[in-house]
Amino acid sequence: MQSRRRSWIHLCPVPVAALVVAMVSLAFPAGAQEKVTVFAAASMKNALDNANKAYGQDVSVSYAASSALAKQIENGAPADIFVSADLDWMKYLSDRKLVKEDTKSNFLGNRIVLVAAKNAAKPVEIKQGFDLASLLKGGKLAMGEPSSVPAGKYGKAALERLGVWTFVEKSVAGAESVRAALALVSRGEAPYGIVYQTDAAADSGVAIVGTFPEDAHPPIIYPLAIVSGSKSPDAAAYLDYLKSAKAAPFFEREGFTLLQ
Repeated sequence: MQSRRRSWIHLCPVPVAALVVAMVSLAFPAGAQEKVTVFAAASMKNALDNANKAYGQDVSVSYAASSALAKQIENGAPADIFVSADLDWMKYLSDRKLVKEDTKSNFLGNRIVLVAAKNAAKPVEIKQGFDLASLLKGGKLAMGEPSSVPAGKYGKAALERLGVWTFVEKSVAGAESVRAALALVSRGEAPYGIVYQTDAAADSGVAIVGTFPEDAHPPIIYPLAIVSGSKSPDAAAYLDYLKSAKAAPFFEREGFTLLQ
């Protein structure tokens, strides 16, 4: 006896079956690319947003302090690419086997600067023992949280090397990210702040009043890598794009130094 079972498509009238196939094709077009999800240091926002516009594919980016992003990845957040503002938080994930080792590289360099509200900005000579405490006049020094946020860690290291930290430590307003520290100065809630030079360039409300000597703190390096749990088939291609000559101008324009 011939089985009565037939596939659903075979039992449908031809026009209906064709419609189903067409609908599936529209929902999953041939060669469709999945969105790449990037977790990137907050200081990269302007440059990375512009680079992504030129990339031509759908990219989703979460910006925050590198410390917060690394912890989110550790807790299972779905990320494909991690770009840290320092080597320490990349190492944190690397030690836990949470990034693909063969994709790691040092991507960008940066500088830290002292900023003030643009309408009150006067040049400050940043040197050994400079009197930052007097400049604050009882106000706050905005910077990334010195114990965790990379820009804050670099800033603290520089102030310690210059013999200034003990005089301003109690005046520090530790922010959750370097962009949050920048906003405190831009809004006039802190007379001075320590941020990356790339962040200062992104806010018309502040001006750079001094640049910290590069030998006053560890080298500022932004590493990047593919996250071990990434399922995106396009992550490697996107990583190559970020390191390409096509993307380079977007980072250089914001003041980053290319390390590739």
